Amino acid sequence: MLDTSDLDRWIGIPFTGGDIVEDIHVNDIRRWAQAMQNPYPLHYDRAWARESRFGDIVAAPSFTVNTTWGHGAEPSIQGVVPGTHMLFGGDEWWFYGPRVRAGDVVRCEKMLFDYSQAETKFAGPTIFSRGDTTYVNQDGELIAKQRSTSIRYLAEEAAKRMKEGEAAEPEWSDAQIHEIEEEKMDYYKSFLDLGHDRRLIARVGEKLPRRPIGPHTVQSFTTEWRSCLFTVWGATNYDYLGTESTTEKAGWLPEMTKDFEGGQVDPARTDGLYLGPSRGHTIPRYAKLIGMPRGYGYGASMGAWVLDYVSNWGGEWSELQHSEMKFRAPALTGDLTYLDGEITALDYEHASGRPRVTIRVTMTNQLGAVMATGDVETLLPSESAPAAG
Repeated sequence: MLDTSDLDRWIGIPFTGGDIVEDIHVNDIRRWAQAMQNPYPLHYDRAWARESRFGDIVAAPSFTVNTTWGHGAEPSIQGVVPGTHMLFGGDEWWFYGPRVRAGDVVRCEKMLFDYSQAETKFAGPTIFSRGDTTYVNQDGELIAKQRSTSIRYLAEEAAKRMKEGEAAEPEWSDAQIHEIEEEKMDYYKSFLDLGHDRRLIARVGEKLPRRPIGPHTVQSFTTEWRSCLFTVWGATNYDYLGTESTTEKAGWLPEMTKDFEGGQVDPARTDGLYLGPSRGHTIPRYAKLIGMPRGYGYGASMGAWVLDYVSNWGGEWSELQHSEMKFRAPALTGDLTYLDGEITALDYEHASGRPRVTIRVTMTNQLGAVMATGDVETLLPSESAPAAG
């Protein structure tokens, strides 16, 4: 078993810091939609958005994770465990109504919630730690709470158990790429056809349109990373107001550790992608060092894909309420990701007076291997829903 004594002192201890210094800009919202490959016009097209219930561009609910440092996973990576690396193990979200818009300032409170240990085939002794991030806007309104799960494991052990046969990327013919692009267009048309209308009809057993994403590349993963505001030089406030986060010194391998002294001269040395724990996402050598066969995607993006998927289906009049997704495997370079959803429950007696829909979402790759699964709950509108939100 791994020594978790340094985690114990962090459970239930709130801390702040890691907030984005500036207010949100409309191009931050657009860049996020672009990086998540989500052409829902409410999030980038001002002319379309002005005809919406909001009257202007608003951020996708998934953008919330982009208003703090480290994808909201920071509180789940507290305490030092030498020689470890981490993967995202899943996210649970509660949304409370307010949408993020240009001009908003978001502040967060964070806390390690709990952890457990288990023996895994992937890496032997493994810690599953959960941490909460609460997002509040400048008006004191509660936007959302995120409970992120981090999988912390011994990188050397995972590297020993890695299957070398998975290192080769799949190859796609021009005909296959064309077919995938046509599938994407069919998906995009499914929410564009709804337009500004209310989605008033749903039934148990109804399947959502399939969403393909990929094939993933180093370029697409880099684009995702660069859409995250905390990766911009000087964008984040690291003043922890007397309670210091231990995420940056959680026990990373030397090759995956940032150079903070050098970063005083060149901020790229604290970038994470060029030097630090994120470069395994895009550089195969470092991916293999921590037990991944090749470049791999971000758990925060997987979570965003799911939230976007359900939000797009519901349309501008729907409101995400709750999501709980468990991640089983990351997206790898060369792979294709599919999202499929099915309505499993309808609650017409919800306290809001609006029908609450539960959707089981499953994420798979081109081979049918399950990458993530879980339930997302959203409120559909009533015919007399208010015209602003």
